[in-house]
Formats: sequence, structure tokens, C-alpha cells
Amino acid sequence: MTIDESGPLGGSRRSFLQTAATGIFGSSLLGSAAATGIEDQYRTVVDVTDAGADNTGTQSVSSDVQSLIGDDTLLKFPSGRYVMDEQVRLTGFENVGLVGADATLVPADYDEFDGPQYRLFRLGVSYSPGKDIRVENFTVDQRGANTGIRAFEITASDGLLVRDVTIVGRHDSGTWGPALFRITDSGGSGRVERFRAADGGAWETETPGSLWRGPTGILAAQIEGTLRFNDCVIDDFPDNGLYATGSGTVEVTGGAFHNSGTVNVRMDTDSGHITGSEFVVDDPSWYHRAQVPIRFQDGSWFDVQNVSIELTQPNGDAIQFKSGAGGGAISDSTIEIRNEPATGVLVDPSAGPTYLDGVDIDIDASANAIRIEGDDDGEVIVQDGRISGGASGQVLRHAIRCERDHCEFRGITMDQWGGSERSGLALTGRDYMVYQCEFRTTDRPLTIAGDDVWVEDCYCNSYSAQESVLLGSTANSIRLKNNGFPDGIEDNGASEVLATGTSY
Repeated sequence: MTIDESGPLGGSRRSFLQTAATGIFGSSLLGSAAATGIEDQYRTVVDVTDAGADNTGTQSVSSDVQSLIGDDTLLKFPSGRYVMDEQVRLTGFENVGLVGADATLVPADYDEFDGPQYRLFRLGVSYSPGKDIRVENFTVDQRGANTGIRAFEITASDGLLVRDVTIVGRHDSGTWGPALFRITDSGGSGRVERFRAADGGAWETETPGSLWRGPTGILAAQIEGTLRFNDCVIDDFPDNGLYATGSGTVEVTGGAFHNSGTVNVRMDTDSGHITGSEFVVDDPSWYHRAQVPIRFQDGSWFDVQNVSIELTQPNGDAIQFKSGAGGGAISDSTIEIRNEPATGVLVDPSAGPTYLDGVDIDIDASANAIRIEGDDDGEVIVQDGRISGGASGQVLRHAIRCERDHCEFRGITMDQWGGSERSGLALTGRDYMVYQCEFRTTDRPLTIAGDDVWVEDCYCNSYSAQESVLLGSTANSIRLKNNGFPDGIEDNGASEVLATGTSY
């Protein structure tokens, strides 16, 4: 059976408008036309309060829900507060739904919950997954002291749908983070929409539990198929915001990811895609640990499109392609770096071919806007982007430093007006093309220390009247065609330099 994903991105225009009218935080589906459609998909439909579950927040409903949940069954949770003090578990299921209507789940505190299985729902396990599972419209209230729980751990072969779950209150129990999702079938898929955990979690030393570091916002673990996250909000978790692993694909569309350490969105999957999301680091709180917005690692392909990254209090690089990332691309995105040094885009030595198209980086701190590290694991092409800002150049002085062979820089506009040591593009490997770029920096705009470099239709100007171009003693086979270098060329012993149509 395939779940009918009525609503945004999965239904008719009418159903989309009905859902949009309720606002981004959702509202009751029960009692509506949409609810009727959902109920028709299940053999058994149960109102948990009609079956005896308490919705006044007085008595635990864990045992009631455990007795009611089962195959081909929809559990409806009317308005109210539902206290839970032990895990509800179901494995090997098919076609199960949990749908709330202004329903709030209230976990017992650390001492009163029946540990060590600190979960509200564990639905499916890796060796016995479920299929076709729907969870919608719940608030999880963990504002009480020493609360915080894994609200939903769901393992499905296919047909996972989670919508409009909001975690309220800081996760300060020292137990697992709010959610874990798995897709176990390579042909399976799932979708998580508007999962919000904006109040974050506490560091382990501030909690009664012993979870190392503290909770992760969302774990997408051992993904074999495709799992999509739409318009999710994850903020201020100590051990990653969204962390995805597996041999499948994870897609992140929209949403906001703020201030989590070590990484806000980390993907160790075969492939990953991030589109239209917002990343902010403005509170470096995690004991001076990194808070990297995006990291890709150990997969074949990753890409980023139309994202904004704002690092007003940076505590790590903005985007990292780590060794093991087979290749990737960033397009039509903006990065702002203030106050503390942080690299905008880092390509590690063993990361594969990487492409930047239309990436604008505004950097005031003294660091590389783009750093491309050595080893010949594939080309890097940077084109049609802008680098601006007042970085001083006191450390990591070049706006772009490239140590890798076979790279191209096309249509780049650079304006670095900060301290006197700020330089532009440095090339230390071999086989480069620099084409139709315009560099203005306080120190030398272009430094060439490598071999086989072609520079054409470029303009390089130094605010401090340093030379436009520095040719190092190791530079060899340099071709300069139709360029404007008004501050001249400093040649420290380069060999085979040919300049044609170039003024300097």
C-alpha cells in the first residue's frame, strides 16, 4: 500500500490551499474533509480517548496506546495533553497512523520515565521495519525540568510520512534527541515535513543523563532509499542538527538550521541535496566546538542550491566537502562571515570534483573565502561568483587559495578592501585557467606559484599599489593574454612567461 500524501507537495491544488490556510504550524486534520480521506485508508480507526486514554495530562497513556496500536490502524488523538512514561513499541507493521488534533504529548521527566529506552514511540527496527507509517500534528511538551525524549524513532522499508511535529522546550534530560528516521529498502522513500525543534538541547554535563555530548536534533540513520526533509527547523543541539548516514539519498528543502554543533546538516550518505535552506551561526555556545553549517562526507555526490549562510559569530567553516566526498556542487547561494576567521567553502585534499556557480561570499574575518586543498582528485571550477568584504589578510591572507591541479576560475568578481595584507587568488598547483575575472584587493590580487597557467581577459588592481600579479620562482609556463594589470607584474624568477595584449 502507498500512503496518500494529501496536502502540500502530494495532493490537489484544493488540498494544498486547505493546508496553507492553517499556517505553517499546521492545525487539526480531524473532523475535516482531509481527515475523512485519511480514515478511509485504514481498516480500523480509533479515537484513543474513546478507548480510555486520558487527555487531561493526569495519567499516563503509554499502556493504552500500546494496546491499541497495530496493523492497518489509525489512532486519532483529540485535543488535549497525553502524558507518556514508557516507550510504545511496534515492529514489522504495515499501514499504521498516528494523527493528532491540537494534541500534546508530555514525556515524564528523567527519573519517572521507564528507561533506559527513552523514547515515546519506537516504530520498526532495522531487522524488522514497518511499512506505510503516518505521524501528523503533534506537539511534544518538554518544558518541564529534566525532560527531553526521542519522540519518534521510525524505521520503515517504504512509505514513511511525518508532518507538523513541534518540540517545545529545551532537551535537558541527557537522552537521545527528538527523532530518528530510517529507510531500509533501496527502493523505499519517506518524507518529513515541518518537524520543528527550535529550543535545542543541553550539553551532557548539564543533564541527569549520560549521553555523550548531548542530543542530536534529527538522526537520519542508515538510509538505503530516499528520505526528504521539507521546511524543518532545528536549532542549538550539541551533537549535530540533522545527521544523515547510509547508502541512499537525503534531500533537504527549505527550513532553517541554526547553531548546532558539530555540524548543522551533516551528510554521510551516498548522495545528498540541500535546496533553499537557511543556516545561521550567531551563538557559539558549545564549549568552543565547531558549528559548521554544512558538511559532506563519504558519498558519491552532494549539491547545494539557493541557500543562505550567515555566520555572525562563526565557529567553523561554512561548507565543507571532506575527504571521501566523491564530488559536489554549490550554486546560487550566499555566505556571510563576520568577526571570527572561518573559511567559506573548504574542499579537502581527497574530495572529488567540485563546482561553484553563482556563489557570493561576503567575508570580514581574515580567512580564505574559498580554500581548495591539494591532491589531484578531480577538477574544481569556480564561476560567476562574487567575493567582497573587509578581511584583513593577517592570517590566511588569500581570498581564494588553490593547491589542487586542473582548476578553473571564470567570471569571478573580487573586492577585498580590508587590512593591508589581504590578497586575492593564489595558485600553487598546475594546469589553471583564469578567465574574465576582476580582482581588487589591498595586497596583490593574483599570485602564481604553479605550472601551466592561462590568464585571459582579467583585470587586477591593488588598493595599496602593490603589483597586480606576483610570479613566484616556481612558476612555469605562464600565459597572460589581453589582461589589465595597472600595478605591474613582479617576476621572482618564473620561467616561460608569455604576455600578449596585456598592459602592465
